[in-house]
Amino acid sequence: MMIDLRQLAALAAVVEECSFERAAQRLHVTQSAVSQRIKQLEERLGQVLVVRTAPIHATEAGQQVLKHYRQISLLEQELHQALSQQDIQGFTRVALGLNADSLETWFPDAVASLVTEQRLLLDLKVDDQDVTHQLLKNGEVIGCITSSPKAMPGCLCVPLGVVPYRCLASPAYLARHFPEGVVAGGFRRAPVAEYSYKDQLQNRYLQQFFGLEAHEYSRHRIPSSSAFCDLIVRGLACGMVPDQQGWGMIEAGQAVDMTPGRYLAVPLYWHVWNLGSRLIRQLTEALVTEAKHQLDPFDAHPVLTHP
Repeated sequence: MMIDLRQLAALAAVVEECSFERAAQRLHVTQSAVSQRIKQLEERLGQVLVVRTAPIHATEAGQQVLKHYRQISLLEQELHQALSQQDIQGFTRVALGLNADSLETWFPDAVASLVTEQRLLLDLKVDDQDVTHQLLKNGEVIGCITSSPKAMPGCLCVPLGVVPYRCLASPAYLARHFPEGVVAGGFRRAPVAEYSYKDQLQNRYLQQFFGLEAHEYSRHRIPSSSAFCDLIVRGLACGMVPDQQGWGMIEAGQAVDMTPGRYLAVPLYWHVWNLGSRLIRQLTEALVTEAKHQLDPFDAHPVLTHP
């Protein structure tokens, strides 16, 4: 069954813009035309693809259709570039899923050259490393960085490296909340920082090393990697910080490792559609190369923290 690409483009625009009006502006057509194209696509497939009440979002069937459309779009853009006899003036949009700490540290170095050389526009979707693979499963991205080693059907799973996370705190925080040393009782009184409700690193650390459950301590919720570290430096919380950020804080005297030798080794894997795409191959090579420079090798950490 052939599907009209204009209808698929209308669906993608509405979901990405969360608005029929903005989708129409993006596609340079009327709002009525966008609505009609999506209605025709739904009638053809026999499925409701968009929930039209605020916030506008794709249904489960709509996510599967979008996944198909993004795969087609990527291959089509590469075909145009391969057949062109002159430089392409346009950009290629690439949707990727990754965790905030990777975005804050090593990821920009990994893709900088490729973004410039291939004229890429990055559409980055940030979530916890335990759950970014759901973005790939839903078809929202063509690839993601996650801590899960299990490849999904139709996808490749490429090991990148390991990131040690240590529980850091400022000297003032330690003196105020742990005057007699770092013990379980102190965590019951002292605030802990977490990135989001999906962030399980603090829970795992406190359960593994102190026998504490999630309901036994208070927490700040800080959905920003840099602000997360800033709160720790200010003495407002302790929290799990990746070594790429943490060593600088420790060397500057802004923070200390609360439990030297006790840390969580979080593995990172690159999951990507198995399309045989040149761009996907280049992305994979860029990420693997930079990961070798900035992440720890797997054999350096015998115990890994998987979801």
